[in-house]
Amino acid sequence: MNTIVETRTLAPAVKLFRIDAPKVARKQRAGQFVIVRVAPDGERIPLTIAEADSDAGTITLVVQAVGKTTTLMNALDVGDEILDMAGPLGTPSEVAEFGTVVVVGGGVGTAVSYPTAVALSEAGNSVLAVIGARSRPNLLLEEELSAVCAEVRVCTDDGSHGRHGLVTDELADLLETRSVDRVLAAGPVVMMQAVAETTRPYDIPTVASLNPIMVDGTGMCGGCRVSVGGTNRFACLDGPDFDAHLVDFTLLEQRNRAYLDWEAKQRADLHPCAAADQAVDFEATP
Repeated sequence: MNTIVETRTLAPAVKLFRIDAPKVARKQRAGQFVIVRVAPDGERIPLTIAEADSDAGTITLVVQAVGKTTTLMNALDVGDEILDMAGPLGTPSEVAEFGTVVVVGGGVGTAVSYPTAVALSEAGNSVLAVIGARSRPNLLLEEELSAVCAEVRVCTDDGSHGRHGLVTDELADLLETRSVDRVLAAGPVVMMQAVAETTRPYDIPTVASLNPIMVDGTGMCGGCRVSVGGTNRFACLDGPDFDAHLVDFTLLEQRNRAYLDWEAKQRADLHPCAAADQAVDFEATP
């Protein structure tokens, strides 16, 4: 069993878990994820590994209570055990010495960007981060990113911290003044699409981490099928990282919304009041 050894609330409805998982910790690479199940009759969900400590034998997961399973997981505490955990899964992020790299994280997508930012920094890159959230209390991992990045730029929808605006506004200004060799985006689908369109005129290689569309994480369900350059790929097996300029984001958004009604019903069955709030948070703007 995988015992929880630390928990910490990072933002409203967002919780950090450090879990005893020595086999996963030894093999994990940036960009990979685990599949967890928290109840015997529950679904299996993919969660990005935000950090791994091979010496301590632990991995770190950042979980936003969006649906029924993530809400149940966020009710767990130190000493509780994750019923099932499989991983690491997925194709690791490409890490090389590119030069100047910008990681763009929106909402809980910042936790996806973080391990890749660490790996890119260790590979000798100058890493800049542009992160955003609805408001300051919802902002994630600013301090952690500051420890590994040359610069961290913050945006909030309400202007309560950093720039009053979207991450793409800040990214556009950055590209006007800095030479950038690569961009990585992780967050809501609409945000990643906006990042891709922001970098396209500059012909900057841009990667989108398509974690939001994964369902079972093994390729069996077909729910994470995505069109990349006209070819069908699976985010969980072939990704989650793809060339953002080749992703059909219109089709991706349609597929990503296929389960919204079912997810809303599950949230309502679990906690009617919380369901409405979480549904709004899930539909965060870029």
